[in-house]
Amino acid sequence: MPMQALAHQRCFNHVAREAAARCPECGRYYCRECVTEHDGRLICSTCLQKSSQVAKVELRGLARVWLVARCAASVVLLWFVFYLIGEKLASLPDSFHQGTLWQSGWLDEE
Repeated sequence: MPMQALAHQRCFNHVAREAAARCPECGRYYCRECVTEHDGRLICSTCLQKSSQVAKVELRGLARVWLVARCAASVVLLWFVFYLIGEKLASLPDSFHQGTLWQSGWLDEE
């Protein structure tokens, strides 16, 4: 039955041509030039373009999540580096912070 229906159909884009395949997505009939094989099935270019746009949108969403995760990791890493620098500065003697370390003369001995 499907082959008989296909034999009497015309291409959706080229009315003068016989249909060679039916697109499983939209159900329209197309000639050999208007369909392409994708994932083991014949599909029209319009449906192929729509499916690739859906994949790009999903990739964009995943890319946004990945970008937010990288930004958050960067903020945490920078906070940790500044925390370590602050801890190191806090561990210096009080004379260093008050400026009296430089007046003690230990630099003149060299």
